[in-house]
Amino acid sequence: VQLQASGGGLVQPGGSLRLSCTASGDISSINVMGWYRQAPGKERELVATISTGGSTGSTNYADSVKGRFTISRGNPKNTLYLQLNTLKPEDTAVYYCNAAIVRTIPWARKDYWGTGTLVTVSS
Repeated sequence: VQLQASGGGLVQPGGSLRLSCTASGDISSINVMGWYRQAPGKERELVATISTGGSTGSTNYADSVKGRFTISRGNPKNTLYLQLNTLKPEDTAVYYCNAAIVRTIPWARKDYWGTGTLVTVSS
């Protein structure tokens, strides 16, 4: 599975951006997709996820972005979006697209990562 993210850039506080991610390869077993971010000097953190398996469309957000960011899938289903609204300087980070195969019995997870796209929020 290959992932290509795009859409980052420089935006003023309060502005908006839309990130896109295109998945290619064998995505038939992927059941979770999401966005993560890594700010300078910090660890990578979860931003938002969306299930693509049994409970299709279930979303999960980090508390810091709830109400401001929206994750969605496009048509065709190999595209993933992240709408970022009301951006704050602390949202500045490299944003990474993620696709995962998650098994529950027994628990196992295989992650695929795309290239990051830089979002800079500054006046």
